Amino acid sequence: MASEPPTGAYIPGRFDTAQGAATGLPLAVIEQWRSTGQSSTDAQRLLSRHATRGYNVVSDSAGLTKLSQRLGLLEVLAVIDRPKRILYAYTRAIGGEAVGVWAADNAQMFHSDTTDTADTTGPTDAGVLLSALLKVQDEIERRCRARVGIGVHHGSFYDLAGGLYGAEADAIEDIAENHTEGGEIAVTAPVVDRLPRDHSFVIRRKDGPESPVGAVYQVLDGPRLDGVRPVEDQRYPIPYSAAFYADLLRLEHSPEDVELAERLTAEHLQHRTVVLVERSVAPAETPELGLLRGLALSAVMKETGLRLMPALGAVEIKIAGPLAIYLFEHPGPAVRFAQSLRAGLAEHEISCRIGVADGPVLAGETPGGGWDIAGAPVNLASKMAQDLGAPGRVYLSEALREHVHLDGFAAVRRTVSGVQMAYFEG
Repeated sequence: MASEPPTGAYIPGRFDTAQGAATGLPLAVIEQWRSTGQSSTDAQRLLSRHATRGYNVVSDSAGLTKLSQRLGLLEVLAVIDRPKRILYAYTRAIGGEAVGVWAADNAQMFHSDTTDTADTTGPTDAGVLLSALLKVQDEIERRCRARVGIGVHHGSFYDLAGGLYGAEADAIEDIAENHTEGGEIAVTAPVVDRLPRDHSFVIRRKDGPESPVGAVYQVLDGPRLDGVRPVEDQRYPIPYSAAFYADLLRLEHSPEDVELAERLTAEHLQHRTVVLVERSVAPAETPELGLLRGLALSAVMKETGLRLMPALGAVEIKIAGPLAIYLFEHPGPAVRFAQSLRAGLAEHEISCRIGVADGPVLAGETPGGGWDIAGAPVNLASKMAQDLGAPGRVYLSEALREHVHLDGFAAVRRTVSGVQMAYFEG
């Protein structure tokens, strides 16, 4: 049984970690997989029931690291809200459906090749989609303080528990998050191939090696979407409570109101300890086999974490892909849990690296169930574990020095992007 959430007022949302638009683990599919012979044929047969084709549109905000250095967390969340609203309004108007809960700066839309009987728009045309995205970028540049990069791929995906999975889904997410700049639209060759020969878009191939889904191109210019009214009477899948979202909109509309920002920060932020875990990746002969083996390992991580978590003062925030995040009221139990979880996963031959950081966060239940979190401790734990960490190690932020015994931990200093970090490895 999951433990009770920590006391206090929590509001969900996070940014600057992967899997921003992901949903929870597809537990029903994992149970079905466990009951098979777990062969490549079994993997293909099981996933084929969830296969879908269409355009996967992924966006990621640019420049958030610099922005967060001069703005508070709530102000950053307010800044990244409007680009998500604009993307949703225009792509929903041409038949797109939102994927997951947009708890981070990321957003994701899917335009299916199949026509729903309740949808009179039919499958989305490649030219219409690119025209809509050019309009989106125009509106974001005109109306927003943050820019976004957008990646688009047409291909095959697996729809599991409301999220898109598979090698092609991973590829376009990587393109959007790591290989686009603010204001850019990057599309894969299958998208370009679906444009008519006489199209009027200005398209240029991006430099660098091909992605796992082929060549990638930039859409530099072209016709803008006309004659379609953006869907502005519906909200994108926000991860916030109605009360907090109302506060966030007030902050968005009054960015210079320092008193409002301070009052909302005092009301919504709580000092907590974050435990972020990244498990090892399961090797596999085929992408389908790798996907299901990975999900099964994540299920083991979930089960092990819930078994080892203390009965009070801790909560599992989420398990998304190879990543798990937990929240603790106090640092001591958090560090002990991290060490126990490392040992517990090792018993299942699962290697992991864990970051533990302390500080003010926002955390809470999302409208559709589950939890999410935002704050500097999440980003710091991710830096220590995911960016700098080695498998089998636990990393503690320097702030924990005053709260826990450091027996078995050694001080580490690293410079990342010109910024010196000090923490402990054990």
